[in-house]
Amino acid sequence: MTGSAAPGKRRAVPSAPPVHHRDRMGRGAVWPAVVLALTAGLAGCAQDEPGAERWYDEGQVVRGEALYQQYCAQCHGVAGDGAENWRQRDASGRTGPPPLNGTGHTWHHGKDELRHFIRHGLGPGMPPWRAVLSDDEVTAVIAYLQHWWPEEIYQAWQRYDARFREAGVDLGEEPVPQAHPQPPSSETPGGSPP
Repeated sequence: MTGSAAPGKRRAVPSAPPVHHRDRMGRGAVWPAVVLALTAGLAGCAQDEPGAERWYDEGQVVRGEALYQQYCAQCHGVAGDGAENWRQRDASGRTGPPPLNGTGHTWHHGKDELRHFIRHGLGPGMPPWRAVLSDDEVTAVIAYLQHWWPEEIYQAWQRYDARFREAGVDLGEEPVPQAHPQPPSSETPGGSPP
């Protein structure tokens, strides 16, 4: 998405100024009707684009921001940019906290996976938050981190999330040792490694 619209929000299609004169053909009322029809058609096209609407609302983003800053920012960064060398493994094979702002691999995980990682933790590096955050609060945190994602990343995530849900994966109630046993090998929609 381009322009100054907030991520996840469509910019309004500007309407034509009122016409107070007749055109050369004497059809003063026709031009505004044509512009109105075209404007309505363009607005309808935006709704039909895949990914034009995001699953969350502005209230969830606002609530998620406060929760993210309180519980997540100390590891994942205030702007969701993660640890400086998050892809490098330490001696025990662990990586640092990944970016959550769409520049890392977070979009490779369905919403249920993200929810599971937050609630139950992830290996020895990420603590479980289920005793601290309600389900609604976890959902708000996910909304907040996804509000950073560019449209291209968000649409790729939607496709991944749909495949994950279709597969009917049950993560259970136990933490998973790590999200990826090895660094992810797929590429981001832009062509660079995640």
